[in-house]
Amino acid sequence: MSKRVTGFALMIGMAAFAAMPSLAADDAATRKDLTAVIALQGLPCGEVVSVRTQGENDHVASCKDGNRYHVFLNSTGRVVVEKQ
Repeated sequence: MSKRVTGFALMIGMAAFAAMPSLAADDAATRKDLTAVIALQGLPCGEVVSVRTQGENDHVASCKDGNRYHVFLNSTGRVVVEKQ
């Protein structure tokens, strides 16, 4: 039983390790896209440094200057940026 648990834990660890680069690349692209969206709305940000994804097309972006914005699509499909 111990070998099974160790093997299972090793498989989970390897899968997580393999997924890390793709998540990091996607996160960098998301930060860049949100920086552009916030700038196009004319709001101060500078650069998005972290993103918390709440759902599909629903993010909370934290900016380098300390501002935080909720960026999402409304029911009509328009991008909405709300300062938090």
